[in-house]
Amino acid sequence: MNMNNVRVTLKSSLLLLLILPGLAASSEAGGSPDNWPREIVIANGVIVIYQPQPETLEDNLLKFRAAVGVEIEGNDPVFGAVWFEARLETDRSERTALITDLKVVDVRFPSQDPTKLKGLSDLLETAIPRSDLPIEMDELIATLELAETQARTSQTINTDPPVMLFTEEPTVLIMIDGEPRLVDTVESNVQRVMNTPYTLLLDKRQLTYYLYADKDSWYRAAELKGDWQPLERVPAGIARLAPEQQQVEEEEIDEEAQVGPPPKIIVATEPTELISSTGKPEYASIAGTSLLYVSNTDSDLLMDTDTQEHYVLLSGRWFVSKSLEGPWRYMAVEDLPGEFNKIPEDSELGTVLYAVPGTDVAREAVLDAQVPQTAAIEKAKASINIEYDGEPEFEKIDGTDMRWARNTVTPVIQVNQGYYAVDEAVWFTANNPNGPWAIALAVPDAIYTIPADSPVYNVTFVRIYGETDEVVYVGYTPGYTNTYVYNTTIVYGTGYYWPGWYGSYYYPRYSTWGYHVRWNPWTGFRFGLSYSTGPFTFYIGGGGWYRGGWWGPGHYRGYRYGYRHGYRHGVRRGYRAGYYAGRHSASRNNIYKSNRNQARVSNTSLVARNNARAGTAKNRTQAGGVASAVAGNRAQTGGSLGAAAAGRANNVYADKKGNVYRQTSSGWEQRTSDSWQSSRGSSQGREQTAQQRSNPGTQPRTRQQSPQSSQRFSQQQSQRSSYSSYGGSNDLNRSSWARQQGSQRSSSYRRSGGGGMRGGRR
Repeated sequence: MNMNNVRVTLKSSLLLLLILPGLAASSEAGGSPDNWPREIVIANGVIVIYQPQPETLEDNLLKFRAAVGVEIEGNDPVFGAVWFEARLETDRSERTALITDLKVVDVRFPSQDPTKLKGLSDLLETAIPRSDLPIEMDELIATLELAETQARTSQTINTDPPVMLFTEEPTVLIMIDGEPRLVDTVESNVQRVMNTPYTLLLDKRQLTYYLYADKDSWYRAAELKGDWQPLERVPAGIARLAPEQQQVEEEEIDEEAQVGPPPKIIVATEPTELISSTGKPEYASIAGTSLLYVSNTDSDLLMDTDTQEHYVLLSGRWFVSKSLEGPWRYMAVEDLPGEFNKIPEDSELGTVLYAVPGTDVAREAVLDAQVPQTAAIEKAKASINIEYDGEPEFEKIDGTDMRWARNTVTPVIQVNQGYYAVDEAVWFTANNPNGPWAIALAVPDAIYTIPADSPVYNVTFVRIYGETDEVVYVGYTPGYTNTYVYNTTIVYGTGYYWPGWYGSYYYPRYSTWGYHVRWNPWTGFRFGLSYSTGPFTFYIGGGGWYRGGWWGPGHYRGYRYGYRHGYRHGVRRGYRAGYYAGRHSASRNNIYKSNRNQARVSNTSLVARNNARAGTAKNRTQAGGVASAVAGNRAQTGGSLGAAAAGRANNVYADKKGNVYRQTSSGWEQRTSDSWQSSRGSSQGREQTAQQRSNPGTQPRTRQQSPQSSQRFSQQQSQRSSYSSYGGSNDLNRSSWARQQGSQRSSSYRRSGGGGMRGGRR
């Protein structure tokens, strides 16, 4: 038996951990009162749990390791590592998750003999509180960089540019899905263009088109692609077909945005993107780079002064041209000039960094795209009624033996003699396309081979994780809502164009182009107008024939005001707070909170999550007195939920072999049987441990202590390099960096008002 590295597998009752009491804690020593590490008070001592380090994430199965310290009065502290696996229940809109069904699979205490190791294991088994435990999403994502994740990259994304137009006046692009399809309305002699998300009407008697812009505001033109002019009064029959007014939430309004003139209207009937500026392009410099950006446009439009070429970011793809008039060509992110990596996060063009490989924003966006949104669906309550426009019509999925239903808004796929449907990220199955439908407990593997050029490709990102007698565990990653990992960054949409279904109804397909898609870190990709500071909203999604589509199963997630400025103002409200509306409207992006899913989703997970978060909140309020409480309660048995360990630095890590290391201002130190051994060969025993607890300020300075507004990407890289000078492995240095990043994000998110329980119905 190897006495230096004894492995013990504990039974599952040990599971509820030793590791995560208070996994929602967030900051380094000297931070907010809910920092890691966490303490569990035991008889004559304390168990210290350091922040876990993810190792793998596959579907909703997460595997961690964490450094653990056991301190018994009269004995040297003993340090080791613990491995466990758990099921994740996530709420992406709240930026939280719940660790549940924990199972400890391995414990290692290097240099401990079997007798002492058995005693430590027994102690942990009896001391660990049994409770579901919360984790902050931003801490998880930051540390996932070191884990083996099952990233699904889409290598067949279409990167051909759409039609690209440029104007030097405020302009709004009105998209029609192919040639206009006119249908009669309840008003005589008035028809509606059904294949557009806008309210677009034709008065047949006057041969005049009308476009609804805003309350009591319309445009008029003799031809769809003609000269549109604004007007306030329209015929009564036209006015009666205006969509219902949509309530503008307070947080959607950027108070600093100035309303401009009524925009020009351009109507397009093929995939098109519009870039418009308010007058001649005005260029401004990006500090620390040779790049300029166009400041009087709502688009992400830059110029590289070295090559005199323009770059524009559309739906996560870069296109480049010598002239703003085109022609434009696609440029892979790996071929971007190095100057793009120097764009500061807090600059006017910090918005583009998610599409610049190697940046923190890009890495985090890719990792975020791998974290599923999960739910437990009650078998007894899950039902679906699929509506077809006539009898079901199926079409072959190219490259497979499967078929998909063309004349329904619900994805229905035939595999052999079975039928499988996805309704708002829940799988159902039937022996007949007309049902009856039952919740699926599994789906054929063939479904996950559907290619990206299929209209139902997005269903391959919806999974079934398992079941109990009462519920089925399901989840989806952002690919279901058309956010895909392509090479090393994320993009929106596959780039392929599929005409919608036309019959008695119109069923549009998901569109990559035409809706000015942009991304922010809290709400993901959002949609709107190419010119956002005009007086009108144009009510995207308000068309009377809307049957879902265009923007995918997440439905409309747009903006109305302050789009261009919102991200930059958000930076002042906390770490990459996104648009001012971001944290408030994010809950609408959780499909499991939709009206239909409200009746299906089990509230067991919600209750558990709320209870765990309430317990964490209680620990936060008590954290200030933890140090004295620990001293006074060591004679008591049974730990608390794991309160924040006041005065302890969150600087202890376990490597993949179970060795334990501590990071100090002097470098990395490895724990031996009874002391910390520095890389220079000197050792520090209990005296240094006690000194560190009484003086946590000896820890290396973190990013959080530097003003964010002064940081630049090059400075971040320099700081990363400084960690490597501490000694130790690259994995440890990266773990340290990731831990600090996650701490900063989650604490800033809470400071900015995020993380509260909010409703999420769309």
